[in-house]
Amino acid sequence: MEGNANRLKLLPQMVTLVFLCTLVLASGSLAQENAVNEVRIGNILPLSGPSAKAGKQNQSAIELATEHINAGGGIKSLAGAKLVNVWADSRGEVAFGMTAAEQLIKTDKVSVISGAWNSAVTYPTSQVAEQARIPYVVPVSVRDTITDRGFKYVFRTAPKDSWRSRDQFRFLKDMGKSTGTKVEALALIFEDGGWGRSLKDQWTRLAASQGYKVVLVEPYAASASDLTVTVMKIRNAQPDVILLASFTEDAVLLAGTMSALKVRAKAVIASGGGHASRTFTKNAGISCEYLFDVSGWEPDMNRPAIAPLSEQFMKRYGFELSAETVDAFASVYVIAHALEVAGSMDPQHIRGELKDIDMCRGKGWLGIDILAYDCIEFDKTGQNENACHVMVQFRNVSGAVERVTVWPDSVARKGFKPVFPAP
Repeated sequence: MEGNANRLKLLPQMVTLVFLCTLVLASGSLAQENAVNEVRIGNILPLSGPSAKAGKQNQSAIELATEHINAGGGIKSLAGAKLVNVWADSRGEVAFGMTAAEQLIKTDKVSVISGAWNSAVTYPTSQVAEQARIPYVVPVSVRDTITDRGFKYVFRTAPKDSWRSRDQFRFLKDMGKSTGTKVEALALIFEDGGWGRSLKDQWTRLAASQGYKVVLVEPYAASASDLTVTVMKIRNAQPDVILLASFTEDAVLLAGTMSALKVRAKAVIASGGGHASRTFTKNAGISCEYLFDVSGWEPDMNRPAIAPLSEQFMKRYGFELSAETVDAFASVYVIAHALEVAGSMDPQHIRGELKDIDMCRGKGWLGIDILAYDCIEFDKTGQNENACHVMVQFRNVSGAVERVTVWPDSVARKGFKPVFPAP
């Protein structure tokens, strides 16, 4: 009985000892996690194959952003852990991309994946990550359905494909309101392929929902050597605004023919594609003056951080920043910020911080300060709800026609506003 009494007296001390041991073990485990040397990020890109040039440029952007972050102290909440990129070549093919995703998750044990440039590869590889409960950040791929599946681990920073036409119509509405110009009739002119027809369908839906009258729907062969008939139809329809979806050579041909036949409209609005190429600007020349083109990003935007970063890219890699490389660069900052707030390499914790992320310009995040929009926040589908496009206008600047960012006002090149309607 006396022995039992003594054991009962010792019980509180034993409980305290067990508690202290548990606390020490837990603290040791936390300290061990917070003392990691590196955080491995998996990157799926087309580093060989037909898309290799774009893949390698995105790789360069990710490398440089990683260097900036590591030089700034790495992930401070993880005792300065450095970001380490693990590269996986998709070759631009679904099968290789799927293998790459599996290897990054099972063998390389990455905490988060970024990828995969090609939408056709991003779509299935992000599903692999979703099933494994590994966060997947999408910097570039635009296919709408990537974030339309109800996934919880997929986050896209760039605007989705259908937002290109959405922003064209936003621009139209804003111009009508700010200038008092009445826009009623639209002409839809597009190359007769998958891309052109997809845009035509988007334009048709938006026109119907916003009360515009479509007076001409005209597909044409991008390989055509003469577009006189198409342009005559545009002139006869007398639209207020002409919407275009063209590749490079046909864009040049359309611009020249429309100028020669004196087609007049309040605005001509292109959709990127061939109109975004330097070849178009050079070959179309004065015939494309005052034409608008929608864009994901432009180097002349009113963002002071762009110029020094562009200079660094050119000096180091020999190529200029583009919308895609900027998105890739910014995505590394998004991942780093989620890691910083999470203070953990646990994919579940990282996913939680990505879900609630709120990163805005002006807080010292270089990757965010160069974007066309002000903040990155993900909606319930994982889509960055603030992502948007800008509008450029081809203008005669010091005797040469060039692309000038004119909308929205917050990013317009200093000293320039949209000329709307066209003179």
